[in-house]
Amino acid sequence: MKHFGWILILLAAAMPAWSAGNKKISVQDLKDLLISLQAAKKGDEDVALQLKQVELTEELTMSTMNDLSDKLPGPLSTEQIYILEARSSVLPPPASDLPTAPAPDAAAQQAMLAKATDFATKTYPQLPRLTATKLTGRFQDGVEAIHTTSGMHSHVDDNSDPLWEQTRLYVRLLGTHTDTIESENGIEKIPNTKEKPQWGPNGQVASLLPPLTMNTILQEASANGNPKWVRWESINDKQIAVFSFAIDKKKTHFGVNYCCFPDTDTAGVINYSKSGGQSAGGGSSAKGNLQTVSEWKPFKANIGYHGEIFIEPDTGIVVRTITMADFKPSDFVHYENIRTDYASLPVGGKSLVVPVRTFTIAEVVPNGDSFAAHYSVRHQFLTQDYKDYQLAGATAQK
Repeated sequence: MKHFGWILILLAAAMPAWSAGNKKISVQDLKDLLISLQAAKKGDEDVALQLKQVELTEELTMSTMNDLSDKLPGPLSTEQIYILEARSSVLPPPASDLPTAPAPDAAAQQAMLAKATDFATKTYPQLPRLTATKLTGRFQDGVEAIHTTSGMHSHVDDNSDPLWEQTRLYVRLLGTHTDTIESENGIEKIPNTKEKPQWGPNGQVASLLPPLTMNTILQEASANGNPKWVRWESINDKQIAVFSFAIDKKKTHFGVNYCCFPDTDTAGVINYSKSGGQSAGGGSSAKGNLQTVSEWKPFKANIGYHGEIFIEPDTGIVVRTITMADFKPSDFVHYENIRTDYASLPVGGKSLVVPVRTFTIAEVVPNGDSFAAHYSVRHQFLTQDYKDYQLAGATAQK
């Protein structure tokens, strides 16, 4: 296992875990843990079990993951490393990995921001129509969720509908899929389909809106986000300037639309009996989930957000954006953090800056405020890797 890259697709059948209440450790602690487990000759299940119990306080970078690959004995522990990478993707890397150069003065900072805004609003939106291959991996933990029903509904056991019925405390890889996508002016096109989103118990709660574009983030951060110097960071062997920003909801058109949550007015409990069995009290007994709902609705909100912008200081090229939506504690979505990485790739005889990887990290309340099921949260991580960029309509090279 020399490189992680697209190995996710080989792990889609694995079901290991991450749980809330984990022990928080540094990346160096993670390295030490894996070295000790390897020295003790622990197997894949044992190593995966140990990794379930930790949460990183620093970013686990791809280069560090590759360095650790020979200490992972199999697919279960490898999947856990992907989970740790996704969860830590919006955190700063270890201090030991940061460049030691002094911070630029105020004039140099403003010059970098001006170059970045110019790149994001003038150069990047001029990208031609492109196609690419996108690999999506979805990680999620599970909670017992209420059913959609118009009448009596009996229990479905764990093996018959694992995405919906399994009550799991741990994040696991639900699956991967590969698509050919098309983009224009740096914006990925949403497939034109007449199919409606699957409402109700689809085992997922998903955003229906595309993420903020680089253009929008830089424009709003420059105009209303009060960008501030944070640190230098090393990305792809280049020294990158990192700025933070925060935008009030009154100064942005950013909105979220998540599908789907049970409608409070239609949620309830069904009482029914089942012949053929006697309870301890002498009555009929039944095994089932009696929590039901007949209507589902999206959660929509206009909100502010904050985040970070990563800039090549000489060119102004934006190599990464991080956005974190500012939800209220009472919202059905507790947080949504999105990181997008960009890189310069050869496409059609030119060098173009394009998205190469995204992480979306969210925590939702899948049962909404129905109170028909136990209040609980769901953590879901979405990773997307892009490769094989071509000019739209170009013939693929063999």
